Amino acid sequence: MSREIEELQAALRRFAEERDWGQFHTPKNLAASLSIEAAEVLEHFQWLTDEQSRQLNDEQRQAVGHEIADVLLYLLQLSDRLGIDPLEAAREKLAINAAKYPADKARGSSRKYTEL
Repeated sequence: MSREIEELQAALRRFAEERDWGQFHTPKNLAASLSIEAAEVLEHFQWLTDEQSRQLNDEQRQAVGHEIADVLLYLLQLSDRLGIDPLEAAREKLAINAAKYPADKARGSSRKYTEL
């Protein structure tokens, strides 16, 4: 695992320990919080057109950035609790997706791999 990820996970552990929040950080609760925070990212785009979503002003970008940070932090806490290396899991999943969606068949298509 990357040193930066390990350091961030350690900082998150300390943050929770200082507040006695570890008791609440079960995998179920962390997964629920992750989902809620992801929905909060989406909320910023809810009524925007595709074009508007590409042209956020600085204040909007900062607000979305804070929600993205919440998603990342909960994801790192969940992976830490479960003993999953998120970078290794991402590399593995990317390889699986590459096999499911070969570039020569999937290029320019949004169809699911079962429909290619």
